Amino acid sequence: MLRVLDPCCGSRMMWHDRKHHETVYGDVRSETVTVPDRSHGKQDGKRVLCVQPDILMDFRNMPFSDGVFHLVVFDPPHLTRAGPKSWMAAKYGKLSSNWKEDLSRGFEECFRVLHKNGTLIFKWSESQVKLKEVLSLSPHDPLFGQVNVRGGATHWLTFMHPA
Repeated sequence: MLRVLDPCCGSRMMWHDRKHHETVYGDVRSETVTVPDRSHGKQDGKRVLCVQPDILMDFRNMPFSDGVFHLVVFDPPHLTRAGPKSWMAAKYGKLSSNWKEDLSRGFEECFRVLHKNGTLIFKWSESQVKLKEVLSLSPHDPLFGQVNVRGGATHWLTFMHPA
């Protein structure tokens, strides 16, 4: 059995150990994006973002057997509106016009590959889509988490796969 899966790893921004030896990092893209940026004292005038997953994969159709991970970290794209070459789209990903179906399938897949009684950590930024809309797409209710109601847009929720 495998230990940890991040099926939408992006540039692994939230990871303290971006090469954790028991984690499988997946993403639908593998790319390096460079944009002009002279903010924050960047002398070279560049901002670089590297998305280098272990496995190229789609979170809606994962290439794993049922119940093989103890922990799944699901941080899907949360933007519905962003320019095709925008830094925000590169950094956070962009949902398709079928985002409800995509996220519903993503939740189903995360729970499918999760071991019974395994844990799903879900991260969502509701800058464009409300958390309530997204949670209605999950087949299970969260156990607990941090829902920011005072101006914070990022929420962390914990689910447990039912036995």
